[in-house]
Amino acid sequence: MGSKSKFTLKNMSKLQIPAGYAPLLNLKQTELGIKSIKDFFQANLSSELRLRRVTAPLFVESGTGINDDLNGVERPVQFPIKDMDDRSAEIVHSLAKWKRLTLADYEIEEGFGIYTDMNAIRADEELDNLHSLYVDQWDWELVIGEKDRTIEFLKQVVRRIYAAMLRTEYLVYELFPAIKPQLPPEISFIHSEELLQKYPDLDSKQREDAVTREYGAVFVLGIGAPLSNGEPHDGRAPDYDDWSTSNSEGYLGLNGDLLVWNPVLEKSVELSSMGIRVDPAALKRQLELRGKEDRLSLYFHQRLMKGELPLSIGGGIGQSRLCMYYLRKAHIGEIQASLWPREMKEEARKQGVFLI
Repeated sequence: MGSKSKFTLKNMSKLQIPAGYAPLLNLKQTELGIKSIKDFFQANLSSELRLRRVTAPLFVESGTGINDDLNGVERPVQFPIKDMDDRSAEIVHSLAKWKRLTLADYEIEEGFGIYTDMNAIRADEELDNLHSLYVDQWDWELVIGEKDRTIEFLKQVVRRIYAAMLRTEYLVYELFPAIKPQLPPEISFIHSEELLQKYPDLDSKQREDAVTREYGAVFVLGIGAPLSNGEPHDGRAPDYDDWSTSNSEGYLGLNGDLLVWNPVLEKSVELSSMGIRVDPAALKRQLELRGKEDRLSLYFHQRLMKGELPLSIGGGIGQSRLCMYYLRKAHIGEIQASLWPREMKEEARKQGVFLI
């Protein structure tokens, strides 16, 4: 983990600007970089996983179970629909469950999938260098067979995504030679229980920082189920990722997070959360473990339990975070237009950082 003396910390505004930081690109170059990265990466992602682009909703009807529940405590932004008898709609947190419905409705065949530009509002985010009210990511979902519900298949998909990341990094270097490639040629894998045993005296975020600093790029497996210390590595909703099924390596979980080492902030950054999705048995088990059995009556859950939805693997890849990483930015607000506390914007400007 990085030396704290290297950073200027502003606790009130949760702003962290490295001492001596100066953006490598001006505003015009940054916008060129953002567009180039987004166009190139999504084309590579589509090719690697055989995904077709689909149009996605910004909001869904409340009470259907379609919205992503994240950690189960975040409140969706809601509004009444005048022309639908004031029925409530809510801005999506992500499209984790909507995508699986779409795979079924579009009759996507096994081995193929979909991706979309997902835009969301997460009003309960604590705003800092990596977290914004506005979320933009590529949400993707791939139809799989029963034989693919393994940790080996999950790792294979992760490696294909990472291959697209490596190619994109080289594109950035071609456009802006001052930004040197730094991703390792291969991504490392570690289960969250192994990570706990490796760093028993650190909390989960500190463990991520330590292992990602060591390897450069890491996929942490098995996020959601309690570890040997009685706590999950991080929160996961019970009704999309399968975090409770035993895998061939002797641990629980068929999901994980893709982390890279950020040399500007000297910390790990999560770029993607993904996993093999629940089948009916895993859904029922995980809802029982979380005391959420009442969700079985919701539209999404009913269709899944009836076998109307295909088996799948999927996830989200943060667009602004990916661009922030490649372009060596210190704050996500240098990449995307959002709202920030006045004191954060003012302090950032004083330190030469322009928040869009």
